[in-house]
Amino acid sequence: MTIRLAVDIGGTFTDLVLDRGGTSLSAKVLTTHDAPERGVLEGTALVLKQAGLKPTDLDLIIHGTTLITNALIERKGARTALVTTEGFRDSLEIAYEHRFEQYDIYMERPEPLVPRPLRFEIAERVAADGAVLLPLDEATVERLADHLVAQGIEAVAICFLHAYQNDAHERRAREIIATRIPEAVIAISSEVCPEIREYERASTTVANAYVLPVVESYLRRLEQGFHDLGATAPLLMIMSSGGITTIDTARRFPVRLAESGPAGGVVMALGVAAQNGIDKALSFDMGGTTAKITLIDDLRPQYSRHFEVARAARFVKGSGMPVRIPVIDMVEIGAGGGSIARTDALGRITVGPDSAGSVPGPASYGRGGTLPTVTDADLLLGWLDPRGFAGGHIDLTPSAAETAVESFVGSRIGLERTRAAYGITELVTETMASAARVHAVENGKDMVGRTLIAFGGAAPLHAARLAQKLGVSRVVIPVGAGVGSAYGFLQAPISYEVVRSRLVSLAAYDAAFVAGLFAEMRAEAEGVVRLGAPNATLQEERTAYMRYRGQGHEVRVPILDTSSETLRAGFEDVYRALYGRIIPKLEVEVVSWTLSLSEARSLPTREPVVAAKPAPALNGTRTLIDPMSGMPVDAAIYARDTLQPGAPVQGPAIIAEAETSTLIPQGFTAALNGVGHVVIERNAS
Repeated sequence: MTIRLAVDIGGTFTDLVLDRGGTSLSAKVLTTHDAPERGVLEGTALVLKQAGLKPTDLDLIIHGTTLITNALIERKGARTALVTTEGFRDSLEIAYEHRFEQYDIYMERPEPLVPRPLRFEIAERVAADGAVLLPLDEATVERLADHLVAQGIEAVAICFLHAYQNDAHERRAREIIATRIPEAVIAISSEVCPEIREYERASTTVANAYVLPVVESYLRRLEQGFHDLGATAPLLMIMSSGGITTIDTARRFPVRLAESGPAGGVVMALGVAAQNGIDKALSFDMGGTTAKITLIDDLRPQYSRHFEVARAARFVKGSGMPVRIPVIDMVEIGAGGGSIARTDALGRITVGPDSAGSVPGPASYGRGGTLPTVTDADLLLGWLDPRGFAGGHIDLTPSAAETAVESFVGSRIGLERTRAAYGITELVTETMASAARVHAVENGKDMVGRTLIAFGGAAPLHAARLAQKLGVSRVVIPVGAGVGSAYGFLQAPISYEVVRSRLVSLAAYDAAFVAGLFAEMRAEAEGVVRLGAPNATLQEERTAYMRYRGQGHEVRVPILDTSSETLRAGFEDVYRALYGRIIPKLEVEVVSWTLSLSEARSLPTREPVVAAKPAPALNGTRTLIDPMSGMPVDAAIYARDTLQPGAPVQGPAIIAEAETSTLIPQGFTAALNGVGHVVIERNAS
């Protein structure tokens, strides 16, 4: 029997799930931001004690963290230098050149992670086909290495023009600089992001270098902490793509872990969709700090090779720091349980994007927080039981929530505190609904016929109302919803993705060249995957990023075989689905190629429908504000672990469990299905 531990560090809580041969036990502790590993180790000791196990019993530890994203957003990374081709020092600041808000005269771009005095030029030049036009000036690199030490540089990013075609100059520059600065904190673009487009490649490489020392220090402390605890199990890391990788790969490319926690949640939602026969799903993860929304169609989430960190303008593309890595495409907004509510100069309620986090936390935590949050509003509306919140680790203080909501919202706009609290929850739910609508439109999708799969500590409270706003009639609250991302870690495969930018026209297609390219990519990917899964059966997925000649962006085309005819047919199918038409007789070309290699893991099979049973026994009642009507109602309270599959729960009601509570509004009916998921459906009337 394999004993596995999954750990997810969020902005407010650190979630842990212990799996023992298919039987799981979970825990939730506050995140310790000053030393994140402390919360992990405390939670590990707690969950092992509850299971009656010793640290030496652990066989595997899978970890995801927000450390990388937080370091980028909060600008708490290393003092980093950028070494680039002569003449390209300012490409990091020029960025896309266009204005992301054309008519905003106060528009501000995000500051580069590397200020101009720490960006250095080297005489060298490689052509777009990889030919060397100007040899590397090694003497200048040697002088620069001494200067970097004098400047107190902690990490170095090297990004030369067209290094994705020929990496010789980058590798040599790294060798020279490594005589003065440890190679472990030097990132080169030909390894981090071997893709066309100079600005995005430089931005990704800089971001990777910026967090290298931070992640290395954290992982070293974490490994030592587990060792001191007595755990000898291998430590693996979840990536933004939803796959798992080794600790060594995580140390080299920490930027690939930027969205690791949310990606685990999507993996869990994918399994839930398979169990319930859901073809069109909307994954909804609402924790203490943020809400994440992902589209899942035909048991496949949206994937991308591009996302933005630290957007200066909410929902506005181009206002953040671009990072090109394999990632599950999701929209992430500052709308969690800890999101702070306030009023603006026009007397409107606003919520987020800033969060109270775990320190000081919402006002009702009684840990020094005074500002009202979504959790405080939920408590005032009667949606939360103040006793035993977050698995029994926190007792909420209603009086503190009342004072915060009334002082900072209600009294300022003339609303009674309960109405102010209701306004806070309505606004945060509408914000999430708007983000979901925009995300769907941007991906050429809609909400018709979708099922909302909700998880995270706060999501089950807001899921039904969000579904109503989106026109969705069914919601699924999975088993372990309060720690859903950690559950997803246990279901994720060992995997790795390799990318190459090689411009290939279908009019002059060279099948032998493409076959050789994929053989090289397969060898690189397998070298990583076999470290974590030495004997596993592997499955391979190939993708081409294609466009019509002259276009500035590509579309993602799955590769069934590498013949030019199949590639063209696949491109036209994808292009027609996105834009409604194709452009006949125009030349088609492939810009980049990717190969993803992973453990062969099958999705869960669909569970049979269970027969209806009599209504369950009540566990009490509570007066609360119904989210649909905004009026007080008497709601039945049920304990989730006492419900029988098929037994209906009529709203208004609350289904309580250790890490979260599910709110069933008026007009909705809930029941457990055969695997224990709560399925909420809107009544026909």
